[in-house]
Amino acid sequence: MACFIVPAVEAVVTTIAAKAIEKKELKSEAAAQIGEESTVAAPKISFARKTKWLRNLLWGGSALLAFEHVWHGEVVPWFPFLTAAADPADAAEMLHEMATVGVCMALLVTAVWGVMVGVSAILEKRARQAQTNEQ
Repeated sequence: MACFIVPAVEAVVTTIAAKAIEKKELKSEAAAQIGEESTVAAPKISFARKTKWLRNLLWGGSALLAFEHVWHGEVVPWFPFLTAAADPADAAEMLHEMATVGVCMALLVTAVWGVMVGVSAILEKRARQAQTNEQ
């Protein structure tokens, strides 16, 4: 009914956090480049970019789920927008679904993102080691 709202809220928070992290990383990167000469470094993916991965996963999943709910008539273009919100009994069921299914989906997407970040860290470490071995 409204399980897509939980990942969408997490996507909003992640979008704001990604912007703040990106701004902070750009400042620190600019400060670091002022005093250093340019050298070829091993590939490093910024945390801001990794946060954008999570943002994209959450927004994409939420959009797909919202479309599915519109398709089944559970979300409508008139107030109260969610058909379950019109009846108190259905509203309780909707809130229960959001608390169980929505939270589980958001946690699963975040866990998948965590695995992606872990794999990228391993690949970055291997690239740094290979570069060190070549020198």
